[in-house]
Amino acid sequence: MNFETVIGIEIHCELKTHTKMFSAGPSSFGEKPNSCVNEIDLGMPGCLPSLNRHAVELALRACMGTHCEIDPLLKFDRKNYYYSDLPKGFQITQQFHPIGKNGYIEIQVENETKKIRLNRIHMEEDTAKQFHTSTCSMIDFNRAGTPLIEIVSEPDMRSGAEAAAYVEELKNMLFYLGVSDCKMEEGSMRCDVNVSIRPEGSDTFGTKTEIKNLNSISNVQKAIDYEVSRQKELLLNGQSVDQETRRFDEATKTTVLMRKKEGSVDYKFFPEPNIFPVLLDRAWIDSIQKNLPELPAQRKEKYMEQYGLSEYDASTLIANKELSDFYDEVVKHTSEYKLASNWCMVELMAVLNKENRSFEENVCVPEHLAEMINMIVKGEISSKQAKTVFEEVVKGKDPKKVVEEKGMKQLSDPNEILKLVTQVLDSNEQAIVDFKNGKDRAVGALVGQIMKLSKGQANPKLANQILMEELKKR
Repeated sequence: MNFETVIGIEIHCELKTHTKMFSAGPSSFGEKPNSCVNEIDLGMPGCLPSLNRHAVELALRACMGTHCEIDPLLKFDRKNYYYSDLPKGFQITQQFHPIGKNGYIEIQVENETKKIRLNRIHMEEDTAKQFHTSTCSMIDFNRAGTPLIEIVSEPDMRSGAEAAAYVEELKNMLFYLGVSDCKMEEGSMRCDVNVSIRPEGSDTFGTKTEIKNLNSISNVQKAIDYEVSRQKELLLNGQSVDQETRRFDEATKTTVLMRKKEGSVDYKFFPEPNIFPVLLDRAWIDSIQKNLPELPAQRKEKYMEQYGLSEYDASTLIANKELSDFYDEVVKHTSEYKLASNWCMVELMAVLNKENRSFEENVCVPEHLAEMINMIVKGEISSKQAKTVFEEVVKGKDPKKVVEEKGMKQLSDPNEILKLVTQVLDSNEQAIVDFKNGKDRAVGALVGQIMKLSKGQANPKLANQILMEELKKR
């Protein structure tokens, strides 16, 4: 029997704000446990929440980037449940009135474009974080109250590859929009994946399992691929798939049971009484839309249509926003778009990777790299010399000063090169005879002598051109 896979994904994404969703407590990562909390985050009696305006702006950007219908009337609800990482005993969320709904994004899989629909985007606050040891459990409340958006897809994905492409596209978009730092390894973007299978051609959904807290794009695909295989084996052996919550074990590359689900949980939602409905100013929404940062798809189109880059080069650049931003700064100072992309994607990235440096630690000045590229094109330095110059440029040095200090400026004056050619030919009459007799190797030997005489500074292309002209005259 052939089966069809059905996948839906819920993504929790921490917003890039300085303070919490409903308090002035700092929103940060990696600080000393329980050092970034205040009385509101801890749910102390008598404390009232205050909505973070910047968090709302970032949520609106996410809605705009994913083509969602925006609800300008903000309403919040309480999701009531008791758990040790939830200090108030409830979570403030948007169960009934999401800020955005009915959106979509487009993904590329195997050279085909597919639209993945979004059911909703809603704002809420994050919970605290638990740490378990063999003897006790500990709680760090630093994360409690951190602003979140939850992005809920429709069950439109049909493979682990499509799901991975969806998460990658969404992650890239949110990072470009400045919505989040999207550091999955730090938990600022977390995926819960719902997976089910059904007989091919059926319209009825199978029993789904939820895989919680996937923290990398690679693990999203691996977890789905394993889970699909597990469910197929159960059904083909005449067993049923139970509705469960599972986790992905990276060591065994399998999904592991966390808990069974008897049915839907009644969280007893009701309107948040301490946050009155907020009607967003239409002019403010329009200004956010007008000043929306450039999206990856827009940048890719610019690279291909305006700069003439290949689809591969454009895709490689936009896959890394810091690299793309750096490239954009370089091409402000040179029109050699393809050459600039090569130096950025290949040479610069090779140095950063070798030295294990991030773009935050990159000291190469975009204008300097552009100047070096212009010098290559003008014939002021050769491609071989450029490698040496680049070793200093990537350390933050000015290429013109490097060339001057090392005496590397390429000789491109035709009159000076003609003098060198004449001198070499006068000393190599046999080479001229060999050339006349059709021995092409003689030309290479003569060019080599010209380069040696010029101490490697003669423009090889120009030297070869003048040499050929003089040989024909002899």
